[in-house]
Amino acid sequence: MEMEREKVFNPAAVWTAERSRTFASLMSKVYVWMTLALVVTGLTAAYVGTNPGLVSAVYNGSATMWVLVIAELALVWVLSANIHRLSFPVAGLMFIAYSVLNGVTLSLIFVVYTMTSIATTFFVTAGTFAAMSLVGLAVKRDLSPIGRVLFMALIGLIIATIVNLFVASSALSWAITYIGVLVFVGLTAYDTQKIKLMMLQYGDGVNDATMKLALMGSLTLYLDFINLFLYLLRIFGNNK
Repeated sequence: MEMEREKVFNPAAVWTAERSRTFASLMSKVYVWMTLALVVTGLTAAYVGTNPGLVSAVYNGSATMWVLVIAELALVWVLSANIHRLSFPVAGLMFIAYSVLNGVTLSLIFVVYTMTSIATTFFVTAGTFAAMSLVGLAVKRDLSPIGRVLFMALIGLIIATIVNLFVASSALSWAITYIGVLVFVGLTAYDTQKIKLMMLQYGDGVNDATMKLALMGSLTLYLDFINLFLYLLRIFGNNK
């Protein structure tokens, strides 16, 4: 009886158990929401990309593409900057809306690449992402220094991509592609560790605030997955 009483009233044991349950619940939500967003994006892209009328409406008018891109950027900015003020249902709807818009802008891949190569690349991306995410969850070393290097590399990648729009260098394009793969492989591990450490701070249960943080974590990993997929598609994709 005495041992049972000690076990019940041991604050450290209660805290550890509660924090463990909270962490497991929040991390599972991160991956569930990320997966849901990927499914929404994939289904939207497939639907638009296999409908010639919709493809023509999206890509034949430059104004439509600009509106879509600006809307995506605006949604991500509003969601990131105001996540603490938004209610969780509103934040979730904004994330799904972003996933739909991203699916529309990515629908061109179903016009350019064969369905087989898209599916193959998706599974390669999923395997790579899962492996690096497990690394981020398991590794004890602080990945922050690597994350800073990867962030600077990402900025250089964006600049190089813009420059290549004007110079149209095939060699630079392939260099950007392979460097992009390495950057987002590394960012997957770094972002996973960052999300893990953030989730470990909360031991007071799952609530509106922690669910919104998990939602933002899922958005981060969603973007890592999408970008890794697009760079790998340039390598493994077969044109129609």
